[in-house]
Amino acid sequence: MTYAVLAIVLGLVLLIGGGELLVSHAVKLAAKARVAPLFIGLVLVGFGTSAPELVASIEAVRAGAPAIAWGNIVGSNIANTLLVLGGASLVAPIRVAAAGRMRDPVVGLFAALLLCGVAVAGLSGLALGLALVALLLVYIAYCFKAERTPPPHDSAVPDMVPQGWFRPLAGAAAGLALLIFGGRILVDGATDLARLAGMSETLIGLTIVAVGTSLPELVASLAAARKGESEVALGSVTGSNLYNILFIGGTTMALSGEPVPVELWPFDLVVMAASAAVLTMLVYWKKGLPRWCAAMFLLAYAGFLAMLAAGG
Repeated sequence: MTYAVLAIVLGLVLLIGGGELLVSHAVKLAAKARVAPLFIGLVLVGFGTSAPELVASIEAVRAGAPAIAWGNIVGSNIANTLLVLGGASLVAPIRVAAAGRMRDPVVGLFAALLLCGVAVAGLSGLALGLALVALLLVYIAYCFKAERTPPPHDSAVPDMVPQGWFRPLAGAAAGLALLIFGGRILVDGATDLARLAGMSETLIGLTIVAVGTSLPELVASLAAARKGESEVALGSVTGSNLYNILFIGGTTMALSGEPVPVELWPFDLVVMAASAAVLTMLVYWKKGLPRWCAAMFLLAYAGFLAMLAAGG
């Protein structure tokens, strides 16, 4: 028991540190690539903070525990929307005036509903997993074309020399190394803890692993909200949710060949889809998340955890 708890704590520390290192250098790379803040939040910050979920889910599949992987995916999306955005809007109201603000929440809602449909139908397999990944790649290509900014007329030549790219590339690589190592340790500890405590692996994935791997999103969103970077805060969460479902879910399905666990339907998957729907409506009607959303989202997440604990 002691080893399992220590492994989880150490894994979370490495995941958080690696995620922060990856994100900070990814943002520097984005600036050099001349992409807009919304794209930075959606793709680079979203992907960077989703890397813990990716590593943890892959390690869960390798360990023969795909239920942890799927519980991690669904639980992380719920935590991202309710806990992360709730905490960020508590720090400062999230306001997004960009014309494309509805694009990512709408696509995120579609992905959540798609996963619900796949779970109900019991679909699985390599082809379906690769199709989910392909959907994400197509969407990223579209976003890159839509968000790319033209180069300034007075671009400095020294900025384009190879030395200018070395530090952010090295920092991102170091972050990925920490994420891989931390993900392996965390999943091993979570699996041991699940067996020792008599809890289901799905429940462990929905709670300990999901909340732990969502901490990078929470830290990044809190920092963005504090600095007034609302587009980055919202984009990082919607981007992370898309990566979780399409990329991590697709990868999990392709590697394991197993369908989404029946334990996740209907409660957990419905909560995930409902939170995505509420977020989409708020962004449409309020052009962001007012501070009162913090209480609503955080209370909803506390209720979700309470129901999980009561159920098992």
